[in-house]
Amino acid sequence: MTELFDTLLHLPEVFDRIAAADGNRRSAGGHAHHGAHGHAHVHGLGRSGGAPVDIVETPGEYSFVLDVPGFSKSDIQVTLEEDRVLVMKGGNGKRKREDEEEGEGCRYIRLERRAAPRSFQRKFRLPEDADTAAIAARCENGVLTVTVKKQPPPEKKTKSVQVTIA
Repeated sequence: MTELFDTLLHLPEVFDRIAAADGNRRSAGGHAHHGAHGHAHVHGLGRSGGAPVDIVETPGEYSFVLDVPGFSKSDIQVTLEEDRVLVMKGGNGKRKREDEEEGEGCRYIRLERRAAPRSFQRKFRLPEDADTAAIAARCENGVLTVTVKKQPPPEKKTKSVQVTIA
């Protein structure tokens, strides 16, 4: 009976892992497309999961908005790898509910509240016009927002050519 109870106790986590794996298969290698006038692409890299992301492009920046409920600022890292790869990851590896509430002689009778994912990692290759020196991140109310400023477009140089008449 105790084994069955333990299995049922962790069933929501199992469902979360299955759902995350399914989402990874659907989004692996996915990228954000722009409208007919856009030319830049933000490419998702490799296997990732645990935090859904919206990518928004404005005339001056790219914004990555991730749902990260249950994570504190100290649990989250935003880094830039070689080849313009933006990495957002987090996690402490612990399920807070069990650590904080389960004590000596305590056992769950019913467990309906879902625990936040224990970790996440998302990687995106930034477009050429992204200014890798101007990246900012903030986490507020379970939402991580990472903004990457755009570099101004290069000035078009015109060259005058002397026309000779022969």
